[in-house]
Amino acid sequence: MSTPSSPSGVISAKPRIVVLLGDPSGIGPEMAVKLLARQRNLDAARVLLIADPAVLAAGERVAGARLDVLPVEHLDALRFEDGRPTLLARDWTQGQEPVLGESNVQSGRASFEALELATATVRRGQAEAILFAPLNKHSLRLGGLTHEDELRYMQERFAVTDFVCEFNLTGSLWTSRVTSHIPLKDVASHITIEGVRDAVKIIASALRRAGVAQPRIAVTGLNPHAGDGGSIGMEEIEIIAPAIEQLRAEGFDARGPFSPDTVFIGARRGDVDAVVSMYHDQGQIAMKLMGFEQGVTLHGGLPVPVATSASGSAFDIAGKGVAQIEGLQQAFDLCVRMASGAPVRAPAEAAATAAG
Repeated sequence: MSTPSSPSGVISAKPRIVVLLGDPSGIGPEMAVKLLARQRNLDAARVLLIADPAVLAAGERVAGARLDVLPVEHLDALRFEDGRPTLLARDWTQGQEPVLGESNVQSGRASFEALELATATVRRGQAEAILFAPLNKHSLRLGGLTHEDELRYMQERFAVTDFVCEFNLTGSLWTSRVTSHIPLKDVASHITIEGVRDAVKIIASALRRAGVAQPRIAVTGLNPHAGDGGSIGMEEIEIIAPAIEQLRAEGFDARGPFSPDTVFIGARRGDVDAVVSMYHDQGQIAMKLMGFEQGVTLHGGLPVPVATSASGSAFDIAGKGVAQIEGLQQAFDLCVRMASGAPVRAPAEAAATAAG
């Protein structure tokens, strides 16, 4: 395992994690403050908090906590102290507190530019992981995001050409999917042998990195009853089963295709370590029913761990002080665990000057 080092060359046993407040109009700022108010988290990692001061102040007021921070003005001056977060402040809202409970351009721009700055720290070799409180995709698009989602944006920023995928975790069970944020009418045409293979391989690799030596992976069918022998669709016979056969020949413990409406019964029991679904809601609905508040989303295929809670921006409870942080805590713990043994594998363009 490699050991993270600071820009000055001082060896640190603790990973450096960038923390973002998420969408300013949602529960993200409150959640991030509550997370960083737990001293054990600041003892486990060196934290760089990238935040708009007005948004941070609003989050502190709602959370009922005040963070003791070490301020820095730009990434070239970045330094860390044990036991408290470093704060890189940016005035994206012109000193105005966010409008709560709705998507808007200002919150979207603040979210998007914070994400851009976070990826810059990784490209510069200054962080081993990124943790963000819940974002809102519509707000991000209002604020300038032109990609399918934040994962595809980061894929481009890190110059990753291989397959990337969102993982969702509840307890010890992981999921990945072959397709993600596309219309349901387009799903079947995007299911390919290569796509199924990629989705299994990427989650197997992540599980090994997280400490599972021989991941057991269930693969769903696309159609009801996994096609019922071809009477309800041929994708299982022509695409999914051949992909599984190829994977097993390569040494992967891939199983299926299983009927989508029953596969999570055995998965919840512990029969497998992961489920690969064919589209977004096929896996997401089951995982969120199994543990919505404890759920974690991990962006797979990027050079460093990037994680968040699965709870979403929750505009309906923004500002009420009732947001739970179990999922974000689990995401933070996962980042610490994965980043502690993972070197920063900066992409080729890391030498380029990054925003700061």
